Parts: sequence; C-alpha cells; structure tokens
Amino acid sequence: MQRQYSGTAGRTENCQIGVFAAYATTRGRALVDRELYLPKSWTDDRERCRAAKIPDERTFATKPELARAMVLRVLASPLPIAWVTADAAYGQEWRFRRMLEETAVGYVLAVPKSQQVPRFGRIDHLFTQAPDEAWEKRSCRDGAKGPRVYHWAALQLPVIEEFDGERPTHHRWALARRSISRPDEIAYYLGYAPVGTGVDRLVRVAGRRWVIEECFQAAKNECGLDQYEVRRYVGWMRHITLAMLAHAFLAVTAAQAAAKAAAETVPPWFRSPWRKSAGCWQLASRTEPARRFASTQ
Repeated sequence: MQRQYSGTAGRTENCQIGVFAAYATTRGRALVDRELYLPKSWTDDRERCRAAKIPDERTFATKPELARAMVLRVLASPLPIAWVTADAAYGQEWRFRRMLEETAVGYVLAVPKSQQVPRFGRIDHLFTQAPDEAWEKRSCRDGAKGPRVYHWAALQLPVIEEFDGERPTHHRWALARRSISRPDEIAYYLGYAPVGTGVDRLVRVAGRRWVIEECFQAAKNECGLDQYEVRRYVGWMRHITLAMLAHAFLAVTAAQAAAKAAAETVPPWFRSPWRKSAGCWQLASRTEPARRFASTQ
C-alpha cells in the first residue's frame, strides 16, 4: 500500500494498483491474468518485501512491462489470440507495440494526443489535416442503449522497411474517434493489422477496450474482486486469483446456457438440410422429423 496515482479514482491516494488482462470472444469475456504493481520504493527495500511475502525474484517493473509479460503468457497459452487492445498508458509505450509486432499479433491501442507518428509528427496534428469526408460514422460496438456510433477517421501509414521487409504481412494505422455530439472530444489510436484488414474491423477492435471495464464491474459485483483487506503480496494474489476464477466460471456457464437456449429456440425447419449418410453428403427433406436432423448434425 502506498500513495500513488489511481486511474480508477482519478487522483493520488493510498491504494494498491493491479494490471489485468481480459480475454473476449463473441460468446463471453473474463479476466485471465493479473499482476500487482509494486512501486520502486517497495522493491528497493528487500526487508519490507520479505515481510510482505513478496518473492525475492520480483523486482521493479513498470506497468507496461507487466502488461508485456502478461501478454506473452497469454500468447503461450492455448487461448487463440488475434488482437490486443489497451488504453493509452500501454499504447504509448513503443516497446509494448513492438513486442506485439514481433509476435505478429494485431493491435489497436489508444495513445495520447501528443503521440508521435513516424515521419508525420503529433497524431492530433495529423488528424487536423484530415478532410471532412475522411470522417465517417461507424459503430465500434453495441452498448446498453444500442450501437456506440462515432465519427472515425483512419489512415494507413507507410511501411517501415527495416521492420517490415519488402513484402509486409501487416500494415500500421493511425485512427481517431470523434464524438458526434461533442466534436472537440477526440480519442486517438495506433493500429497494426494483417494486410487486407478493413477499417470497420479496426474500429470494432478498438471498441473491445471497454470489455475489461465490464469484467471489473462483473467480478466486483458477483465475485467480490475488490472486497479484501490484505497487506501481503501473497494475500492479494490469492484473493484476486480466486475471484477471477469464479468470474471465469460464471462467464463460461452463462455462455453455455445462452448457446443451449439459442439452440432450443431454433425451429427444426431452420436447421441445415445437410447430413452425411453412407459416406457422402445428402440433402434431407424439410418434412423429415426434427429428431433425424439432431442425430446427424
């Protein structure tokens, strides 16, 4: 515990700060990794660390460094990872972006307005030069009140030959999201995507950033993620890990229940007429009983 800036509170206060990774698919989302951020004043005091049960091998690491380590762990896991998104605290860190590029993982990362774009200067100055027709209405995701629509502008950046070679497999992008009702509110992003990726796809990935906030809210409300009073590192890790595990279990259970409900509400005559019999595919008659389809799909 130490006085430090908390993004959640928006001020400096006595608190603990964790770095988290969330995994999201179309079927559900859950927190999958965590690290407790330890200020340098703690890691430099080894006696204090031992008293708090902090492992001797745990040294000072910035939040982007903790995030890089977690992303590498997730990439080494069986989870299929196609994209990474994060807020500006991580997006502005070039080592974080470069690590993702070296592992050929696409990203759309928020960056501050002062972010430098190679060869073009500040990203906010770059988008002040965008023509009016470059800004298009796009939905980044569905919210509680329907699609979240903003004006988006996207620019494909030139290839960096020393990194990308003569035949790049990915392109870098700069994106900006502008509020429709408040045009002075603009958020900026850097992207890295496989060749042929469209702007709509990049916009949807950017919209996935809110998933981690939803995971926090659900894990707090349903699993007591923030309901702990511990002073030792091991206590924090145990409580957070158990809460994350409970939240993941609930997410999987909800996804399975939703899939089952959807299957049960599909009329038999909406199911595919394709079925395999005697070593070849055949079209089944729409008048055949539903149970025959169920046994061959």
